[in-house]
Order: sequence, then structure tokens, then C-alpha cells
Amino acid sequence: MAVTFPTDLEIARKARLMPMPEIAARMGIGPHLLEPYGHDVAKIKLDAIEELKDRPKAKYVVVSAITPTPLGEGKTTTTVGLGDALGLIGKRATVAIRQPSMGPTFGIKGGAAGGGHSQVVPMERLNLHLTGDFHAVTAAHNLLAAMIDNYIHHSLRDFPIDLHSITWRRVLDVSDRVLRSVVVGLGAPEDGVTRQTGFDITAASEVMAVLALSTSLQDMRQRLGRMVIGLARDGKPITADFLHAGGAMTVIMLDAIKPNLLQTLENTPVLVHAGPFGNIANGASSVLADLIGIHSGDFLVTEAGFGADMGAERFFNIKCRTSGLAPDAAVIVTTVRALKVHSGKYRVVAGRPLPPELLKENPDDVMAGAANLRKQVENIQIHGVTPVVAINAFPGDHASEHRAIRELSEHMGVRSAVCNNFVDGGKGATELAEVVADAADEPSHFQLLYPDAATLREKIEAVALRIYGARGVEYDPPAAKQLDAFEANGFGRLPVCIAKTHLSISSDPKLKGAPTGWVLPVREVRASVGAGFIYPICGEMRTMPGLPTTPIAASIDINEKGEIVGLS
Repeated sequence: MAVTFPTDLEIARKARLMPMPEIAARMGIGPHLLEPYGHDVAKIKLDAIEELKDRPKAKYVVVSAITPTPLGEGKTTTTVGLGDALGLIGKRATVAIRQPSMGPTFGIKGGAAGGGHSQVVPMERLNLHLTGDFHAVTAAHNLLAAMIDNYIHHSLRDFPIDLHSITWRRVLDVSDRVLRSVVVGLGAPEDGVTRQTGFDITAASEVMAVLALSTSLQDMRQRLGRMVIGLARDGKPITADFLHAGGAMTVIMLDAIKPNLLQTLENTPVLVHAGPFGNIANGASSVLADLIGIHSGDFLVTEAGFGADMGAERFFNIKCRTSGLAPDAAVIVTTVRALKVHSGKYRVVAGRPLPPELLKENPDDVMAGAANLRKQVENIQIHGVTPVVAINAFPGDHASEHRAIRELSEHMGVRSAVCNNFVDGGKGATELAEVVADAADEPSHFQLLYPDAATLREKIEAVALRIYGARGVEYDPPAAKQLDAFEANGFGRLPVCIAKTHLSISSDPKLKGAPTGWVLPVREVRASVGAGFIYPICGEMRTMPGLPTTPIAASIDINEKGEIVGLS
């Protein structure tokens, strides 16, 4: 008789949650620093940073991955499992992750709270409204949008802003393709000035990136104020503070700036804060959460978005540059199926069954995709950080395929471990915990990829050539002009956040493995001055997702007991 594995929601509902003061106590945080949101979630006051600063620093571990398939390779699940496993081997660990967006939760991907027996709970609250931080970001962002259009309406005759230069759109935490391009101001003159604009998903808001990279309340106030929304007719940047919007936006964000405290199924403390878009922003949880977590035990395990070419690179060169924290080790999550896809023989499509041939035992296909893992290991080592390979095991894997990855890792001189925490919880990742602890004990030689003083072109080329393996960079004329303008306006010292596909180390999602000989095409460059980075755009970037043919929302409902069903 077939044995069915319970759903994530069923597993989460059986969790025995500890009261928040007890979870905080495991981090050395007293109840006076907590703001309860019910019995199972709390916010931590920023006073905790000052109160904890003289305590010893935890070992700082970032979890990244090889280039994923569209299904994802279990990075959050591994992050959670590692946190639990460290506790089982006698280490006090705290986990820090991003807050999920409701767009993917109701779309094609589902939630982002881990999976199986390595989850963050309460699952329903985490994947839905939590403490309202996403709503605060949405409101603050759209207040600025409203003030821009109000300023246009009242000052059109002597309006100093080039209307065509306005980049500030509106946001909503849903996936809704028809909002990508809209016209506002239709109707009578009192309804505003007609112009074309659009919506992004809330995670793509610069306000969200500001939340993730701020180091204090006053720092957030300054960052919100200096966000650039367009250009004056003379080419000078127009900021949110020019429109006197920064103060009100900060007030809306007053509670959102405080990190949220939750727990795993095994009662490991979890800091959940911010959720910046992984393609056009740094894609990691907040600096503030890490500034608290780094003094809260023996290990702080956090997560970077997408593969190491994007997530880890941005974590190192944007987040660590801002926080001043240096990682002690990095985990690279890999799977048999992803390495087989990187062999170039298979194609995985979200929402469709895996190709039958991919599921057959074939360690040669695993080795055929090894170039991607090798390059991602190298991308960690370039930054002076010790990598560990985590083999996230799936039920259809074969022991010979796991052995192939272990042998590959050994050949590269890096530690590896097979992880079964999806099924077994923390005890399924104790081998990983042991090798991560060993790696973190090695001397750290962390280094940034480029200095602040490098030009924007030098920074782009450093990432393209050293991390992506490109032969060179080509700039479309508009991109070259934008780079020159940003340098002239004093933005040249900012780091770069290259917006490209996450499905390839290259800028072409069809190129698997570790392609070489290609050229990175920069077609446009935008500035997130408040967040503190410049983002070159390489390829088509969708900042408002669409729903699939059958969205997850179609299966979510309430049963006769008033319980949520269908959430995944």
C-alpha cells in the first residue's frame, strides 16, 4: 500500500509551539524587548541591537545554491534544517529568512516557509499577512506615487520634472499581469494628468529594499528621502524628499522596521524580516535582523536568494558591505535533479511532471552537470569564504548519484553532506551541521569583489567576468548614457546589483552548466539610490508576475471548521 507524505500545512498544524518569550530567551532576549502579535509571533524592538552589542558574535553562515530549476532546490528548507540540526549537536542557533510574498503564495510557487519537517511556523500567518510589514511597504510606496501625481496635477505649468523620466510606479502584493502597463488620470481634469505607468509586485518596491538594507530608524528615514523618482528637465535627480514624502513614508514604516520573531517546528528561533525581489534587488532578509541575530547564540544561519552567482554575490557585496558583518562559511544547496538539468539533457517546467528519464539512476548525468556546481563553489571561494555542499535529498534519488556529488566535492576540496531534513527534520541534517561547524571554525578571509571607488563599469565587469564567467560586457547606448549620468550625479560609489535570469549563470536562461565565451548585454541601468545600489538590466525583467493557468489560489479555501485548506 502506498504511503502518502503529509502536506506542509498538515505537518505545521501539529507543531507544538513555545511561547514567544521562551523563544526569545533562547536568544538571550528579554520580554521587555518584545512586542507580541498574538501568542505565536512577536516583533523585536530595535533597542535589542544596542543591548546585545557587547555579547560574543555568532558564527555567520549564509545558505546559497547552485543555479536552480524553476521548481527551486530547497534552499529555505535546508536553511531551517541546518538551524535545527545545529541545536541537536549542542549549538545555539538562530535562523534569519525573508518574508514570503503573497503573489507567489497564491500563484505558482506556493509559500516560502521551508517544507516537510523543516518549516517555520505558524505557517499560515507567515505565508499570508504576518504582522503587516508587506502592507506597510505597499502603503508607503503608493503614498509616494500619489504625491508624485498630486504634484503633477497642481504644478503642471511650471512642473520641474521631466514626465517621461518618472520611474516610480505603484505596487501591490499580488501577481497580476494586466497591471504591468496602465494609464492613470483618465476622466475629468480634476482626476489628474493622464500618463502611462504601471504596477510592480510589492517585493520589487525600492521601499522593500530600503527596509532590508537599513541599519537603524534614522538610516531608513534618510534612505527613503533620497530615493530618486525621476529627473528634472536639466537632468538632475528628483527625490522623495523633494516632494516632502520621506517623513510620512517613514511613519508608515515605523512598526515594519522591527524584525519579526517566529520559530521552527523544533522551536529554533527564526527572524523573519523583509522580502526584496531577487532579480532586481539584493534578495536577502534584513540587515537589522542579522544585527540582532549575530549576538544571539553560537550560529546565525541566513539565506541568500537564487544561486550563488546572484544571491551569494549580492549578499557579500551589498548586504555585508552595508552591515559590516563577515560570513564564516557558506552552504551551497544542490540536488540530483538540478545537476541532471545542467547536463543539458533535460528540461524542467513548473507545473508539469518531471521527465521520466530524469528520474532514472544515472550518476553520469549528474557528473555531466557538474560544471555548475564547480563554478558556484568557486564563486564562494573568490570572496574568501569556505563553502560546504549540501545535497538536498529527494525520494527519487539514488545512492550512486549522491556518491557522485560527494566525490565531486571531495575532488574540489570542499566538505559535503547529504540532507534528509525534509523527511526527518533537524536529525536529517546533523551531518551538514557538523561539517558547517568545522568549516566555520576555519580562519575567515572574507573579501569584497570590488572597492567602492571602482567605477560602475568596473564593478559590472568584475561581476560579469569573475562570477558569471562572461567574456565581456556590451552596453546598449541608453545604458552607457545612464551610467555616465549616474557617475556625474555622484552615484558611482554605490555597489551594483545585476538584474538577470536566475535560471542560468549567464544572462540566457537556456544556457545551462557554466557557459563561457558569451557577452553580458546591459540594455538599461536604473538607480535604487535610497536602497543603495545601481542595477543594470540584462534581458527582460518582469517585476509584476502573472498567474499560471491554474493558480494555487484556485485550491485554497476554508473548510467547515474554519481552517485554511490548500495552502502550500
